[in-house]
Amino acid sequence: MDNLVKLTIDGVSVEVPAGTTVLEAAKQAGINIPTLCYLKDINQIGACRMCVVDTGARAFGAACVLPVAPGMNVKTNTPKLRDARRVNLELLLSNHDKKCLSCHRNQKCELQQMCMDLGVEDEGAFAGKMNVYDIDDLSPSIVRNNNKCILCRRCVAACNNTQAVGVIGPVNRGFKTQIKSAWDQSLNEVACINCGQCIAACPTGALYEKDGTKEVWDMLADDEVITVVQPAPAVRAALGEEFGMPMGTSVTGKLAAALRRLGFNKIFDTDWGADLTIMEEGTELIGRLQNGGTLPMITSCSPGWIKFCETYYPDFIPNLSSCKSPHEMEGAMIKSYWAQKEGIDPHKIRVISVMPCTAKKFEAKRPELGHDGMADVDAVITTRELARMIKEAGIDFVNLPDEDFDSVMGESTGAGVIFGVTGGVMEAALRTVYEKVTGKTLDPVEFHEVRGIKGVKEATVKVGDLDVAVAIAHGTANAAKLLDSIRSGEKNYTFIEVMGCPGGCVTGGGQPIVSAQRRMEIDPKVVRAKALYDEDAGKPIRKSHENESVMAAYRDFLGEPNSHKAHELLHTTYVARAKYSR
Repeated sequence: MDNLVKLTIDGVSVEVPAGTTVLEAAKQAGINIPTLCYLKDINQIGACRMCVVDTGARAFGAACVLPVAPGMNVKTNTPKLRDARRVNLELLLSNHDKKCLSCHRNQKCELQQMCMDLGVEDEGAFAGKMNVYDIDDLSPSIVRNNNKCILCRRCVAACNNTQAVGVIGPVNRGFKTQIKSAWDQSLNEVACINCGQCIAACPTGALYEKDGTKEVWDMLADDEVITVVQPAPAVRAALGEEFGMPMGTSVTGKLAAALRRLGFNKIFDTDWGADLTIMEEGTELIGRLQNGGTLPMITSCSPGWIKFCETYYPDFIPNLSSCKSPHEMEGAMIKSYWAQKEGIDPHKIRVISVMPCTAKKFEAKRPELGHDGMADVDAVITTRELARMIKEAGIDFVNLPDEDFDSVMGESTGAGVIFGVTGGVMEAALRTVYEKVTGKTLDPVEFHEVRGIKGVKEATVKVGDLDVAVAIAHGTANAAKLLDSIRSGEKNYTFIEVMGCPGGCVTGGGQPIVSAQRRMEIDPKVVRAKALYDEDAGKPIRKSHENESVMAAYRDFLGEPNSHKAHELLHTTYVARAKYSR
């Protein structure tokens, strides 16, 4: 092919497309060049100088931004290069809080790993004055500790480019440079959507989720309360990574077993709440279609997306489904339907959600999400936090036998499972809406046109005599593009799914951290999604309206989807944060 470029890297002949960077070409040749500021598809700025290579030029070049050239002879591992990298590391360490043992990212820190790889000692050659910053822990979701920051700007790129939020960036100059919000404000005071993609991007412990484990431990130790836990669909597709299991390993049975051994009184499954959500959301969509309601209807499962819409696109609030998210619906049902069935005072129940999402911590505190003076959900911990609890309890997770969730709210369908991946809510809804509208059996049940990791996906789905125009967006930057196209009149849809995080919940801000080097080899969005699709395919029941325990809840308690009682417990309202609207 004419557009291929031939070069040599460490004596290895390589042929790559024109425009490929030296870093990418080296990876293709099986040569790993160290990186810190680089993050595939998110941040390529050559700032940290850890990926410098020797091409024979007067100065070393940063491989992450250096394009290949015909006949280029690249050296990646000379004594001078290793010395240069050590000096750069020592300079970073000279202004870094090196309390590694108490750091959330201990043993999962890219800076720490690089120091080990290059033999750089803690103190280094440039010990001296250090900046000391206050820790910003006012947000319900995210803690920012600039004492751990290495100014790689990966978080800035994630916030600005991936999410189109842009509430953090570099301020000041030189030695005084730091990453922060405008006017020295806390993350809690700016238009942060709590998504946690900055945490997922950070290579060190400068950003991490607000800890909820102490609160949960206290609940578990309190004999006066009944603890009910519910894990989200995406948790089972990633939790195993925290225990050395391959990415994409589904650990549903071990997850239930671990939660039981931690001491929770009841182990329910948010997949049940997902099936319930489809009944409510699907009925709402049919109602809007038949009664001239506001279209397109947009899903409301992702709290990061909801806050983004409220903040930047408040004119689309009428388009949002009024349905609560699945774990909030399930929390409301635990404290009403289940409490009534069991004869338990709901005020003694504590609902703990295990989520792949840091924005769920913010969501659980919304005053709209509760009833009878009780919050629907009392505490939210992330996948990472659950892993820490399992380790703290000394549970041998890998060797746990598979166990089932408890009945009443532990049963689920394949439709509930795929809520964790972009396009999954749309597909689950279409499975039910199709059969409800047409009265016909859907076979096969898959809607492959709404699957995949393209930023914005479109399809026209035939539902009886209706042509339903649907769209799916993941990552709020893609959502912004989609909404802008609707505002301009360029696009017209019936039903839209938006997930706040790229790839959906499988790569939420609370999921296991994946290093930059690992992201060059594997795409977590794809691999974790496959685990959920495989679980869906293996389920005996794959449509939400065939979940018998959900149907029993309607017969015995709610009446029917979108009933008055269902609206009181399972639906909500939104808040326009208009001062930030675009």
